[in-house]
Amino acid sequence: MRLDKYLKVSRLIKRRTVANDACDGDRVTVNGKVVKASYQVKVGDVIEIAFGQRNLKVEVTEINETANKASAPAMYKELEG
Repeated sequence: MRLDKYLKVSRLIKRRTVANDACDGDRVTVNGKVVKASYQVKVGDVIEIAFGQRNLKVEVTEINETANKASAPAMYKELEG
């Protein structure tokens, strides 16, 4: 699954266009590397997102094409840092 779609489906970012903008603005890294929105997400990847002053670091635990609000948090595990 593409990174921008994963961020939207997992509800880490609310809209896919915003996810695209974050990737284009070098605010998203996967496994320590800046990546484009087209990056193919795999289970075990560590995604870091910079939201202004706050950084969010998560590990991908599962990949689903669709997820409702209740099941979306099961797609990732939040990490310290």
